[in-house]
Amino acid sequence: MEWNLLDKQQEFLKLLEHQGKSFNTVKNYKADLNCFNTFLIDKQKHLKIRSFTSTQVQEYSQYLDHKYDSSNSVRRRVQALRLFFDFLLGQNLFPENPLKQMAVAPKVLDNPDPTPFPEVIRTYQLLKKRVAQSEGLAQLVNTRNIMIFHLIYGAGLKVSDMAKLHFNSILKDQKNFRVMVEHPKRDPYSIPMPQIFQKDFLFYKNIYQQFQKDESLEIEELLFNGNPYKILAGGLSPRGIELFFEELRRELKTDMTAKSLRQSCIFKWLNMNINHTTMKEWLGVTPGYSLELYLEELRKDPTGKVFKDLEAQDD
Repeated sequence: MEWNLLDKQQEFLKLLEHQGKSFNTVKNYKADLNCFNTFLIDKQKHLKIRSFTSTQVQEYSQYLDHKYDSSNSVRRRVQALRLFFDFLLGQNLFPENPLKQMAVAPKVLDNPDPTPFPEVIRTYQLLKKRVAQSEGLAQLVNTRNIMIFHLIYGAGLKVSDMAKLHFNSILKDQKNFRVMVEHPKRDPYSIPMPQIFQKDFLFYKNIYQQFQKDESLEIEELLFNGNPYKILAGGLSPRGIELFFEELRRELKTDMTAKSLRQSCIFKWLNMNINHTTMKEWLGVTPGYSLELYLEELRKDPTGKVFKDLEAQDD
């Protein structure tokens, strides 16, 4: 059977999108496969591939080791190609996966680099100021951005989890609100939101529902994608959340990302003496996940890692 490598890679990437992989995840897989394509061109001067021998596997391993200093970069590219060959195997284009036996170094975890607490405070103050100084759809977008901030610093959510939230994901208990996180292969769990979330959430819910009524919209998702003129769709992709952080970095002149703000939340929970098993559940990680790097950072510099819940401000 004749087949084209680039066409099959496009099919593979489309499959990842269909499976619900985030924009950034698919983009990274594409970059990893392009690395393999570059290797083929360097070695074979073309992209035709009908077999991939153990010798070529070894050559690719050496190529990656020479090209990248980071063992994590090598590991990711091997894993991407391994999954792609599993895809080809499923289409009966290869008798076996030639990368199954390719050894890679174990994943190396980077030291946490949280957003400093003064920057966390400054970010929230900026977002609140934007809400107070805007109206209409602009105010709604600014209030949505405060929800993004709370869901990461308040609840430690990953951007991939935030994209799937609905209004019924926000639960009210006797004291405050909780956010319910649901995964297809895991039991749902809920995370308590800090007290400061309540007022911001109720304001957001009120103006969001009123806007939908005025515009005859029916959106169940908690977040939304919109431009300065209208709401485009319910839900906000990881890429949409990253664009929000890109704007914050430009205005505040910081290195803040969704990841660094989430790490700030982890330090906040450690300072609150939250049980580690509970923390791992809230973070959506396995029980075997280690918090040792965070604990080591606290031991080295306990005063520099003092994070806490924000206090409500008078509007």
